[in-house]
Amino acid sequence: MEKELYIATNNGDMGGGEVMLLNIARAARSLGYKVTIVGPSEPKQLVEAAADEGFARVVLPAKNRVQYMAALRSWHARHKDVLLWCNGLVPATATGGRKNRIVHLHQLPTGVNAKLVPFARHKASVTLVPSRYVARACPGSELFANWVSGVSTELDHRVGERRLRVGYLGRLTPSKGIATLCQAMSSLNSNGIKYDLVIGGEPVFASDEERAEVEDALARVATFSTRLGWTTPDRLFGDIDMLVVPSIAPESFGLVVAEAMSARVPVIVSDAGALSEVLGGTSYPYVVPADQPVALAQAIKSLGTELREDTEALAERTSELFWRWQENYSPEAGKVRVGEILERFIR
Repeated sequence: MEKELYIATNNGDMGGGEVMLLNIARAARSLGYKVTIVGPSEPKQLVEAAADEGFARVVLPAKNRVQYMAALRSWHARHKDVLLWCNGLVPATATGGRKNRIVHLHQLPTGVNAKLVPFARHKASVTLVPSRYVARACPGSELFANWVSGVSTELDHRVGERRLRVGYLGRLTPSKGIATLCQAMSSLNSNGIKYDLVIGGEPVFASDEERAEVEDALARVATFSTRLGWTTPDRLFGDIDMLVVPSIAPESFGLVVAEAMSARVPVIVSDAGALSEVLGGTSYPYVVPADQPVALAQAIKSLGTELREDTEALAERTSELFWRWQENYSPEAGKVRVGEILERFIR
């Protein structure tokens, strides 16, 4: 008899959690499980993406989150015999208090959401979180790190005497630290342009006030920056010498950090949340205090010196991070983790 797994999405549109949902679904299917994706009819991006990859789907009629949660709870009442992987707090809360569930929290719940967690986890088989940082706030949870596909770039990152290219990839919002990065870059270029800034991303999920703040910061670096809009890691990493992840709000993981590791692109991160954890801990030399442009500028300058001198230490560190990605955050590593979880709860 074929073993079945149902995965309920957190959102109907595509975000980091939904990317992970599809990663989990692919891994489970490759292990021989029959996978069905459960999601709302609107937004429909997730269920359409699932269909494109050949997954069976349960599309619940819903135009908003409340309708989706009600429809999911009703559906689950009729399917309690199958294992349901709740991919986020929304499906976990919708099915709270019921057995035969995996609760997978991708973010550290805060505010009102934090109050929902006890009910969402009640009677669940296990609660999975992406980092030790999140696990400390969720006693009894288990570490289940995210993973990313490898990104290929040229292995020769020598820069010679040209201007160094500093990259950013992510949402253009204040919480992601883009304004801090702009301040740091302005400082570095105050006596002549020595660094170019290459920016990938758009101001999604930002208020009008936040958009205005970000646009003001970006205007100040316009003479030495390039905005790519939404782009892929492959495209961005091929155009930069280093990646900066300057988040101010705590991060529960750091997908773009893992992608940079896979591409052997040197990376600087803030100390917000789990970013340094992905890199192996605070002993990594390029972890800077969040929202501190002076410290960030110094880190960019120091890493730039290593790049220009093509140091052995930089080469060794980059190689170590690549193998850390391979062993911990690659699709192969993720497949092993999915298999271990499903073997415990699907007989």
